[in-house]
Amino acid sequence: MATKTPAPTLAPIIARTPDLAAWLAKKSHFLFGPRQTGKTFLLRRALPRARVYDLLNSAVYLALSQRPGRLAEELSPSERVVVIDEVQRLPELLNEVHRLIEERGIRFLLTGSSARKLRRGGVNLLGGRARTRYLHPLTWRELGAHFDLDRALGRGLLPSIYFSDDARADLEAYTGTYLQQEIVAEGATRNVPAFSRFLRVAALCNATLVNFTNVANDAQVPRTTVYEYFDILKETLLLHEVPAWKASIKRKPLVSSKYYFFDVGVVSALQGRRVSRGTPEFGTAFETWLLHELACYRDYVSGEPVRYWRSTSGFEVDFILGDHTAIEVKGKENVSAHDLKSLHALAEEGKLKRYLCVSLEPRRRQVHNISVLPYRAFLEALWGGDFSG
Repeated sequence: MATKTPAPTLAPIIARTPDLAAWLAKKSHFLFGPRQTGKTFLLRRALPRARVYDLLNSAVYLALSQRPGRLAEELSPSERVVVIDEVQRLPELLNEVHRLIEERGIRFLLTGSSARKLRRGGVNLLGGRARTRYLHPLTWRELGAHFDLDRALGRGLLPSIYFSDDARADLEAYTGTYLQQEIVAEGATRNVPAFSRFLRVAALCNATLVNFTNVANDAQVPRTTVYEYFDILKETLLLHEVPAWKASIKRKPLVSSKYYFFDVGVVSALQGRRVSRGTPEFGTAFETWLLHELACYRDYVSGEPVRYWRSTSGFEVDFILGDHTAIEVKGKENVSAHDLKSLHALAEEGKLKRYLCVSLEPRRRQVHNISVLPYRAFLEALWGGDFSG
């Protein structure tokens, strides 16, 4: 008897943190985020009655590219919210958007995977008439009961990959064909082999201070090209730049930035590594994921900068939230006194309100002025607003 192939498990519907309706009640918005972070799903769920122009649709793109004024002709006087998806494909449409905001008071949601073409093309960015927001992969709070740490670190938090029945294959497709095609589509570079080599080398520099000369040598491209490629990754939102916190006085701080890829699954796939507990990669993956949570909290809630601190003498604290909270990340179940040395050194400066070590320990504890927190307790407090200035 032939066996039936089981039906694929449907991914649950995850409520996202950004409140598009509330944003648009106040002003038009740009919403940028890497591919597959869920922008299209979010806007169709949050704005079910809004007219949507999808510029990936060839017919829509062709009609509006030939005559942008058609947009105004198609919109009725009663329409108050309009979505233009993948707006970076047709920057000249923004002149018409500008006019409709001014003359009809329409609120636009303008989405895209990158602002690079818009910022570098000298196009109309609406002169303050639209705010810019970012959408990231899924967060711990959004996933709720669906969150599993090993799953998150092993496959990342892009919605389609986190719930995939073959995450490894999907990650390989994303990091292989897709990322290279995305960069070429941006018109950023046509040397795909060189960029591909660079991308693999850059992934190995995740969560570190980058030696650009070494990257250039390993990727076999000029140093100036490496700087250009890093700018491409930042502008296409594939890379977070974490600048240095420079306010320490007793110990001279470094001023160079650190870089983290936007998704722990994507960077692990680029590195050709699998993340599991007990491996050297686990600690870095745990740190990269915590930076993702902090970046989401910054962009969705607080607006406060996320930085890091490292002294020229070698002390380093992973993240400084605003100017009030120091956060050291340890992907281990037993945090030792040695693990807290950098936090103690920073605490001697007396400039911050709280000093935290986020870990895999099962219960919270206090070591002098340092709170050692299980990661869940930290995230509950973070998203609950307990770590505000």
